[in-house]
Amino acid sequence: MDLQPSPALNLGPAASVAAESDRIVETSIPSRLDALPWSGFHTRVVLALGITWILDGLEVTLAGALSGALKQSPSLHFSNLDLGIANSAYLAGAVLGALGFGWLTDRIGRKKLFFITLAVYLSATAATALSWNIASYALFRFLTGAGIGGEYTAINSTIQELVPARYRGWTDLVINGSFWIGAAMGAVAAIVLLDPALIGPDLGWRLAYLIGATIGLVVLLMRMWIPESPRWLMIHGRPDQAHAIVDEIEDSVVGRRQGDHEGFARIRLKMRDHTPISEVVHTLFSAYRQRAVVGLVLMSAQAFFYNAIFFTFALVLTDFYGISADHVGWYILPFAAGNFLGPLLLGRLFDTLGRRTMIMFTYGVSGLLLALSGYLFSIGALSAQGQTIAWMVIFFFASPAASAAYLTVSETFPLEVRALAIAVFYAVGTGIGGVIGPALFGALIDTGSRTSVFAGYLLGAVLMIAAAIVAWRYAVSAERKSLEQIARPLAFME
Repeated sequence: MDLQPSPALNLGPAASVAAESDRIVETSIPSRLDALPWSGFHTRVVLALGITWILDGLEVTLAGALSGALKQSPSLHFSNLDLGIANSAYLAGAVLGALGFGWLTDRIGRKKLFFITLAVYLSATAATALSWNIASYALFRFLTGAGIGGEYTAINSTIQELVPARYRGWTDLVINGSFWIGAAMGAVAAIVLLDPALIGPDLGWRLAYLIGATIGLVVLLMRMWIPESPRWLMIHGRPDQAHAIVDEIEDSVVGRRQGDHEGFARIRLKMRDHTPISEVVHTLFSAYRQRAVVGLVLMSAQAFFYNAIFFTFALVLTDFYGISADHVGWYILPFAAGNFLGPLLLGRLFDTLGRRTMIMFTYGVSGLLLALSGYLFSIGALSAQGQTIAWMVIFFFASPAASAAYLTVSETFPLEVRALAIAVFYAVGTGIGGVIGPALFGALIDTGSRTSVFAGYLLGAVLMIAAAIVAWRYAVSAERKSLEQIARPLAFME
């Protein structure tokens, strides 16, 4: 069921916090945050939190670009199946990490999780560089994925809750698209570190994984000044701290505090320490059942589409086109450019033409183009360069589509369950589409049959087109609306 904003959101002027005995808070925090113009504060939040996607892009690209080196490593000698298993382990870790850390994010707050999840990622990606066999490599990739999965929940929910409504769509898409900045970094790193004339075959891939750990240390420092989400604080019994944070933000952005001014919509909430798991389940799968179906379909389709193709990108180039492992990075760079330009150039349309229109368009076009390019691949009509150009065009549309899936599940559920909603749909979608995809495509590539690989591409295309139809019929028109209008908080009081 889709809840509409209540007239009670526009409660008259001003009293701040009602009687503490009944734990009711009346606040204008959501409308004050949405009224702010874009500022240096928002840019810093995006940089400090959005870099998570750069790290994920770096990790995923390294996993693909280093596949040839891992197969040739004197100490590892991985097979295509080994690589598929390790990549699936990374995604399985991301699934479980998202669920566990997502639950904690809604329970103990967004800010604490920033540091916990980043510490897990840092430790595990550094340990990956020390892997000695497939079991250790898969374990460390699993733990790295757990850190990244946890980052998704804390970061997506915080960005949604701090960025003004009229910028939310484009900002979210560009941040998710920054994954491909990390992908480009990973590609360049692979080009340099896998050059046999510069670095030995069993050292280059180990140094590549240390890049992520080094960047993560810098990110730890960048996050020190980011505040807890005022929206989370006002529900969880800390309204004074929430108002103080918003006052400070307004001082830095507009040079004055707006809390005492008339005209801001106010909302009354009953504060709570936590949300019982029974209420979470009821909210996600009963009260918001239709939105849950949409989120599941979008996440599953894009996860299979992306992970199946991208995790096996290097294998297709090496096994079918004869590209050497140390040259794969050159092909990833244009691919990454298409993926970043898509959200950058099309993202504004999600806030103007609207969510439903653009989700349907980007998912549908991506599926059709993949089916066409898959057929051309199956008949041998594409060179390595032609294949790369085809993927570049396809993912110009698929990248904003995938980012829109995260946007949808992070803005269409109530604040109390937002992080866990992101985690659940990321986990289920990735479990269905992402964990299966790399292993399946690894097996298909091992057959040496272009027709078998084409069948996998067709499956990805069908899933994307089906998701486009579901989005057009059932997605929520959330553009330029306050989060509290899209999904009323569970703590809302009439």
